[in-house]
Amino acid sequence: MHAVVFAYHDVGVNCLKALLGAGIQVDLVVTHQDDPNENVWFGSVAKLCAEKNIPYITPNANELVDLIPKFQALAPDYIFSFYYRFMIPEQTLKCAKIAALNMHGSLLPKYRGRAPVNWAILHGETETGATLHVMEAKPDAGDIVGQAAVSIGPDETATDVFGKVSQAAVTVIEQVLPSLIQGNIPRKPNELQKGSYFGGRKPADGQIHWNQTAKQVHDLVRAVAPPYPGAFADYDGKTMIVGRTSLNGPFPANIDLGVCGIQVVDNRVFGICGDHQAVEILEWFPASK
Repeated sequence: MHAVVFAYHDVGVNCLKALLGAGIQVDLVVTHQDDPNENVWFGSVAKLCAEKNIPYITPNANELVDLIPKFQALAPDYIFSFYYRFMIPEQTLKCAKIAALNMHGSLLPKYRGRAPVNWAILHGETETGATLHVMEAKPDAGDIVGQAAVSIGPDETATDVFGKVSQAAVTVIEQVLPSLIQGNIPRKPNELQKGSYFGGRKPADGQIHWNQTAKQVHDLVRAVAPPYPGAFADYDGKTMIVGRTSLNGPFPANIDLGVCGIQVVDNRVFGICGDHQAVEILEWFPASK
């Protein structure tokens, strides 16, 4: 079996390794150049390709259409997408003789779209996972090929959960590869009406609004904790990144729960929220200019 693989991030590295381990011939990898303005804390697909002597390219989004003849000439059995960030043209998907398959970091049909792990934590979910699905022109909309679930602990950050999702992605690939190698694709409907779709997140979306509930603030902090851009709040004329919070008491009796905002009590830092509950700020630091 021959494949063209679009891949980036830890999921891209781990799933590409799983394909190679199963004997899939990867004829070309399409990945991204790292953004110098991004905190790149994850594994490098380009580095793996260099180590394994696999041809790879790093086109920008506008160049993908021009590469369609190259993909047609390769005529792969499968096209795989593992956390590749650009929309892959529909004409490219049609170059796969058997199927084009994408790995998504949620339990589809929930949390289609961008940043699924971050959104799941932000909404207080206790479970998410990884889903391999058939690619269509509409994002994350094709039939489900395989899934694996992971738990989300009440204090786990997006990085913690992303590590679990990365391993779940490998589990899914390893489960379905025997069928894929035979040319068979397990399918079940991706019932979009039962799910949800979310767009990308910007650093500005991390602003803490103290009129929200304590749990909502805690979940926001977890969802965007460093190495993501971080939740932030103003205090004493400075913008502070809030890296870690706790909902677990006991809290000092002399906290004023009637006034939303940051209070320092007994050398501890608290955020008073709109439900008259507190989160303790365990880690915070000034935002860099």
